[in-house]
Amino acid sequence: AKARLLDRLEQRQVEAVIPPKSNQKQPWEFDRDKYHWRHLIENLFAKWKQYRGIATHYDKQASAFLGGIHWVAAVIWLN
Repeated sequence: AKARLLDRLEQRQVEAVIPPKSNQKQPWEFDRDKYHWRHLIENLFAKWKQYRGIATHYDKQASAFLGGIHWVAAVIWLN
């Protein structure tokens, strides 16, 4: 199943950043640096989703939403 997914992504010229399992008989190559950054970004969004106002976009103005993101980022950084 994973090989089919990788083949479809390759046909669409999409670079997959999916690491192989450690017990894979024929592991494929992947860019560790890109995977590292993708992982950090995914974790950042997961932390942001813990704050309901950011996750649900309650703010009507884009500037207020951006201010909320800055506030949440500061809280996360301080913890």
